[in-house]
Amino acid sequence: MAPPRRLGRTTTWFLFFSLAALLAATDAATASPKSDTLHRASRQRELPVFHEAPAFRNGRECPRIREETNAAPSDDPALIHITMTLDATYLRGSVAGILSVLRHASCPENLFFHLLASHRADDLRRTLVATFPYLSFRLYKFDPRSVRDKISLSVRRALDQPLNYARIYLADLLPPSVPRVVYLDSDLVVVDDIAKLWAIDLDNQVLAAPEYCHANFTKYFTDAFWADPELTKTFKDRSNKACYFNTGVMVIDLSKWREGGYTQRLESWMEVQKGKRIYELGSLPPFLLVFAGKVRAVEHRWNQHGLGGDNLKGLCRDLHPGPVSLLHWSGKGKPWLRLDSGRPCPLDSLWAPYDLVRVWPFLAD
Repeated sequence: MAPPRRLGRTTTWFLFFSLAALLAATDAATASPKSDTLHRASRQRELPVFHEAPAFRNGRECPRIREETNAAPSDDPALIHITMTLDATYLRGSVAGILSVLRHASCPENLFFHLLASHRADDLRRTLVATFPYLSFRLYKFDPRSVRDKISLSVRRALDQPLNYARIYLADLLPPSVPRVVYLDSDLVVVDDIAKLWAIDLDNQVLAAPEYCHANFTKYFTDAFWADPELTKTFKDRSNKACYFNTGVMVIDLSKWREGGYTQRLESWMEVQKGKRIYELGSLPPFLLVFAGKVRAVEHRWNQHGLGGDNLKGLCRDLHPGPVSLLHWSGKGKPWLRLDSGRPCPLDSLWAPYDLVRVWPFLAD
């Protein structure tokens, strides 16, 4: 009997690819839309896993808080109210930000966090409790449908997310018993006692933030805006010069905000934008249109911003001259992404000590 004939290399590869194609076709035929949905949902369920943060306790000099305020926010004057947003993509930054506030607070047990989420609120709450078992916080559901029709496309996709506009609705979301709040973005770390920022005298203003009057204010609006005298007169009626300020760090008097109807004022400018493109930078320009020139100025040390570079390339930046109380990676580049890529900027090493991440799954933007 003749020995079995060996298959040629070409024939072997042909059979291999034919079998692979057959298996793929079989899988496609047996998969249902429901199974595809479940598969996507299982991937969606992945959230970062973090190390448990240590407990931070008050010293003897700290004012006592009422017992019930640990479970629910109140008008207890001993409390410092802080608000941030939570979502899967920026959760690593939010956790680092919370840790930094606690670590440098003189009275960490007097902090109450108001956290806003538009999706997966229960999953985010469980993650937060596991990471910060001693944290006093309340999680609020922000409905993205309430703002989706008001959003116009900007220069960067992240700026168009509905949760980026939640800061406009703080006075509606937080209970009336909360008189003022410190708003913090999710891409920053605080390296000073947050009580110093909380205690600033608002001097009858609604909002306090570091101002940057040397910045070119005209670039935050389009030529169409500056060419329309009806629109530009909004800045001419103000007693102080309209200056740029970054909305990632703000102290807000919620009582005055509600009394003045400032949510509706911001929304009215968003409506103008829908009909006539007057700006490109997401939720920032409406704040400038309503508040620029009416802001209680805060020391620049409380927002060393721009460390994420510009909105297009995210190149490395240096610190501004002067002391630092807060480091803010506003811009395209985020420190956790640059560190993971092995191509960090020098200042990203200042963010790294606050990173509690243990498992960081890939999350689409």
